Formats: sequence, C-alpha cells, structure tokens
Amino acid sequence: MIKSMTGYGKGQAIAGDMSLTVEIKSVNHRYGDISVKAPRYLLGHEAEIKKRVGERLKRGKIDVFINVENNACAGRMPVLNKELAAAYMVLFRQMRAEYALEGEVTVDLLAGQKEVIALAEAEPDEEAVSGCLAEALTKALGAMEQMRNAEGTATRRDMEEHLEHIESLLTAARERAPQVPVEWKEKLTERLARLEKGFEADPQRIAQEIAVFADRCDISEELSRFNSHIEQFRGLFSVEEAVGRQMDFILQEMNREANTMGSKSNDLELTRLVVAMKADLEKIREQVQNIE
Repeated sequence: MIKSMTGYGKGQAIAGDMSLTVEIKSVNHRYGDISVKAPRYLLGHEAEIKKRVGERLKRGKIDVFINVENNACAGRMPVLNKELAAAYMVLFRQMRAEYALEGEVTVDLLAGQKEVIALAEAEPDEEAVSGCLAEALTKALGAMEQMRNAEGTATRRDMEEHLEHIESLLTAARERAPQVPVEWKEKLTERLARLEKGFEADPQRIAQEIAVFADRCDISEELSRFNSHIEQFRGLFSVEEAVGRQMDFILQEMNREANTMGSKSNDLELTRLVVAMKADLEKIREQVQNIE
C-alpha cells in the first residue's frame, strides 16, 4: 500500500485529574528522523516512544509533541520547609527565654510563618503516566497512518494516470519506429535520383547504409525494457513495506530508457513522444518524493 510521508495525528488519554496529549507531525525526508518534545519527567520514555513511532512510520521528518495537564489543585500539594520551621522554633524559644514570655510555640503560630508551608508541584504517578502515554500515542499513530494512507491512495491514482499515458506514448512509438528507416530509405533514393546523369550509385553500399541506419535507430529493446520497468513500478503499489526508494530507482531506469530512445530516434515524431514521456516521468518523480 502506498503511504505518504506527510501527515498529522493527535491522541488524548485521561487518568483521574491528568490529561495527556500526543501530537505527531511528519514531512518529507530521505530517511526516518524522529524527534520528541516532552516534559522533563517523561524523558525516560523517549527511547520507547521513538521505537514505537519508528515501527509504524518508516520514513519522514517526524516530530512528536507531548503535553500533560493536571487539575490545578490535584497537581499541587503542601510541602513543609523543615529547615525554616526548625529555625523559627529556635528563634521563638530564644525570644521566650530572653523576654520572659509565656506560652508554647503552637502549630498555628509556626504554620503562619511565611514559606514554612508552600505548595509544590506533585510528582505524577508513573503508572498513570505510562498508561496515558501508551493510549494517547496509539491514537495519534492511528490518526497519522489514516491520513498518510488517504494521501497515498490519491497519489497512487495520480501516478496510475501518468503511467497509462506513458504506455499510450510507448504504443505510438512502437508503431512509429519501423517507419523511420523506410522513410529514410525513400528520402535517400530521391536524393540519389536528383544527382547528375551518369552517376551510378553502388546498390550494395546503399543497402549497407540503410542497414546501419536501421540498426542505429532501432529502439525495440528500449521499448521492451521500459514496459518491464512500468510493470515493476506497478507491482510496488501492493507492497506493504516502504517503497519510495525503490520507486525512485525504477524511475531513474525509465528516464535512462527515454533518453536512449531520444538519442536514437532521429525522427521528429519519436522525439515528440519521448519529450512527452519525460514530462510524465517528472510528474511521477515529484509524487514519489512524498512516498514513504
């Protein structure tokens, strides 16, 4: 199945007061390049994230964004500053002794001092985070693959149209090619007939020239190889693995055959057909650059 390298997927998972969102964006790239942007406490999961993404997305510049949101109250908890509390206790006792004060140091008094008790971000539950991350990542990858598959299907239809047009051009070239040496022979005969009287051409030499020309402009092998390359190219449409590089290689071979036909044609009509083929091949090449 043809898959595009361009796509976007988003997944979300919720556990208690925590909401975790994964977004995946992918664009064209020669290889598979995966980067992860996530909160610091999730860095330990980076290797596993890259592994899972790499198993599903073989090529492309892939960016994974992870965001975690907690309920404002659930995400913060009171923390005792023990050193500061101990310092206040010492200070209050010194004041009581020095100034002959009565009463004990109470919890209310101590807790009322600035920064003795503060709100700090609560450490997320590792099991909940792992579960949410796995669920959100699965959803994001599913959405990403759905988009890449849809674009790949559209790309395949476009390439099929160009391949069919190329095949029609190859058929026209196959029908035109045998006429080229015949017409060249007729033109050569006419030229010889216009020469001055008394000139006698060597029939054997003329036959040799015609044979050499016919061999030089024969494109039957190129036509056969070109059709073979088209069949190989179409065969990749049903392959489940990444096929972009293979398609690119086959396109290079098609271009080579087209160039050879153009250099051997020695005929305006064949040259026109070859130019049209190369235009279709360029359109296909542009599409292949976006295939995984």
